[in-house]
Amino acid sequence: MMTLKELKAKTLAGDNISREEALWLASFPEKEELYAAANEIREKMCGKHFDTCSIINARSGRCSENCKWCAQSVVFKTDVETYDLIDESTCIEMAKSNAQYGIDKFSFVTSGRALSDKNVDKLCEYAVRIKQEVPIKLCASMGLLKKEQLAKLMKVGITRYHCNLESSEKHFPTLCSTHSIQDKIDTLKAAREVGMEICSGGIIGMGESMDDRIDLALKLREIGVKSVPMNILNPIPGTPLEGMPPLSDEEILTTIAVYRFLLPDAYLRFAGGRILIEHLEEKAMQVSINSAIIGDMLTTPGAKIEQDFKLIKQLGYSY
Repeated sequence: MMTLKELKAKTLAGDNISREEALWLASFPEKEELYAAANEIREKMCGKHFDTCSIINARSGRCSENCKWCAQSVVFKTDVETYDLIDESTCIEMAKSNAQYGIDKFSFVTSGRALSDKNVDKLCEYAVRIKQEVPIKLCASMGLLKKEQLAKLMKVGITRYHCNLESSEKHFPTLCSTHSIQDKIDTLKAAREVGMEICSGGIIGMGESMDDRIDLALKLREIGVKSVPMNILNPIPGTPLEGMPPLSDEEILTTIAVYRFLLPDAYLRFAGGRILIEHLEEKAMQVSINSAIIGDMLTTPGAKIEQDFKLIKQLGYSY
């Protein structure tokens, strides 16, 4: 087995580390050395730009899928707000507000297996208005869309599509039985075929092993994903995962560091669950988190925008 220094050099030379090497890194006992190596890779492969995005919960609740972590599934009894589609004025005002803060991207996120053609068309109309009035890039996360629907989004200026794989191919069936990881991969491939960038990551803390997390990262590397949301499970009351114990700080930071070795030039993006680890955010960004969803999440409050930008600047990132 190579040393940490040799694996860092291998990564910086543009060579992929193996699954076995990633597992060795995950068990490396000198954690601060591992974190410093990961951050050096981030600095040399990605530079100092910190990528920011925000999301709007454009359709909430009443989802037919049975994803065990999700408050929006009709299968579980949660207190999530439900509505079919947000109104245009609210959407445009939020995009304007985010642009004024300097946030890079604004994403439409909708609940459900896939958004209907009618609602896709309606959100395309919103996107046209936003592109006319607001200097911000647009993204979407609308479930398992068909290629024709994705082409409509691309045509109106929604240039990035998000669909999380969530976990490894082995672990995912224990979390959801109404769709598969292959369904998600097919959607991402279709998005890329119509010219969109793709964004995909997962949630840690759902009972998976470090092997599962590494397998997820390897799949993301295989697909060529460069924007990788790293969610920490927020156990929502009423969902089957409401009693999951929290991960240790060390496990979270180690996962981030190993992901940097596996995905050296990707934006590793703080996403859901940030509110649970506010004490760890600065350290995680020093390990090599270099992007974030800023503002509120889908059904839970997010971090304050001003505080995020202050910390980003304080740590020497640009935005």
